[in-house]
Amino acid sequence: MPYPYVLLSAAVSLDGYLDDTGPDRLLLSSPADFDRVDEVRASADAILIGAGTIRADNPRLLVNSPARRAARVAEGRTAYPLKVAVTASGDLDPAAHFWHTGGEKLVYTTDRGAERAAGALGGTADVVPLGPGLDWRALLEHLYEVRGVRRLMVEGGGTVHTQLLQQGLADELQLVLAPLFVGEPAAPRLFGPGEYQGGRLRLTESRRIEDVVLMRYEPTAPGTGPAPAAADRRWLATACELAALCPPSRTAFSVGAVVVAADGTELARGHSREGGDPVVHAEEAALAKLNPADPRLPGATVYSSLEPCSRRASRPAPCAELILRAGVRRVVTAWREPDTFVPGADGTGVLAAAGVDVVLLPECAGPAKAPNAHLRP
Repeated sequence: MPYPYVLLSAAVSLDGYLDDTGPDRLLLSSPADFDRVDEVRASADAILIGAGTIRADNPRLLVNSPARRAARVAEGRTAYPLKVAVTASGDLDPAAHFWHTGGEKLVYTTDRGAERAAGALGGTADVVPLGPGLDWRALLEHLYEVRGVRRLMVEGGGTVHTQLLQQGLADELQLVLAPLFVGEPAAPRLFGPGEYQGGRLRLTESRRIEDVVLMRYEPTAPGTGPAPAAADRRWLATACELAALCPPSRTAFSVGAVVVAADGTELARGHSREGGDPVVHAEEAALAKLNPADPRLPGATVYSSLEPCSRRASRPAPCAELILRAGVRRVVTAWREPDTFVPGADGTGVLAAAGVDVVLLPECAGPAKAPNAHLRP
């Protein structure tokens, strides 16, 4: 189930508020940062916002720069990104600026909200029901598969940002910190209460823009169970990069592997034929660097660019068995093992039969297969 790259964008006061309780929108950003946001919008295929923010702020969500719009058109894209609204109730104001500016509009809602939304908008936007509740995974999959969205910018509000982070669906958070305090308990905050997928976020950039500070973060914590998180794609991409480091061979696959703790800490990595060993496998090389008694292993995820082997001739224990011995309960891979060397290989079946969650991300298969292109018939 491939999803778009999800970028969350927000500006907050020093005490964590998105706005105050006054009738006018509180401008937290600076002119130079508004221009940066315009650039980010121009890079997106779609911009998403919650219905509550449409009611509170009445935004247009446009690419304001004519040069950026022209550049989008020159690339074969529409002048404006697709504008996406999310509402559980279907309660939408048809007079809001959102519906009458920019390009194409799309509404995601519930089954009960669909009729209300369609009636209010009168054909101004396509309305897509997601079922009895707002299913974010179904929404992202629909955007990717049906609407061709590869890069999604999310501009609020706090409920939307909170739900995407709590479900591990955000690839990046761009947070602007404004040098002021709001101090009003009733004012909206950026993040709400609840259980977030664990782990520290990784700071990838910190930059002063006039009197505000831009901070860019990326989540690192793996997903849980069979549901992939945004961080899973990033760690699997790392495994694919390791596969490209393997010494070439015509008798074995080139594979990379990373072991990551539940809090997003990298525990070990390895790749095929690492250290001059002609028969070592990637998962084997990574797990060999860890203490078998490491208490983090049962909660860890093994990322392997190729499905862990279930049978091998070079050593007694295949990688699926090594993973089970280590106590790891979750594996993410990009590519099922073909019959090139071991007909009927089924590492996924071996792991799943032992209760391990095995997640396949076929959208990452290209980089995983590339170092093995010479082995294809």
